Amino acid sequence: MREELLGPKVENVAVAVVQEKGEDNQPIYNTYLINLREDEIMEGIIITSKGYGENVNTGEKVKTSMLRHCLEILLPNEAARIEPIMEEVFGLTNEYWVSFWVNDQMYDKKFIFLPETIQEKNMKLIPQLGVKGIMIQ
Repeated sequence: MREELLGPKVENVAVAVVQEKGEDNQPIYNTYLINLREDEIMEGIIITSKGYGENVNTGEKVKTSMLRHCLEILLPNEAARIEPIMEEVFGLTNEYWVSFWVNDQMYDKKFIFLPETIQEKNMKLIPQLGVKGIMIQ
């Protein structure tokens, strides 16, 4: 593949699944996009999310609907909530494809949470959000 078709490397951008408290004080999970760049604004952000895998009991293929999200702007060192994520899909591969513009240059990257990695025992404090979660850069 020609190198110019690969696009620029995405750095200092992360997707995180975090555990937060819901209305009834029960744990809920949300997905966030985090701009870890010190001085670059992300614009025209498009995010698609989907889950896929196999039912461990039946061996049948499972996939979720693809969801699309749009954010106009994400400032340096800022985070934005993408969507809630249900515990029922933690056993699937959860994929977030993020595309955005910085200084008239388009970037895109796929962030993948492998099956069973979204577990409380794997969560660490995410300083940008002030809560525990799993972050992929």
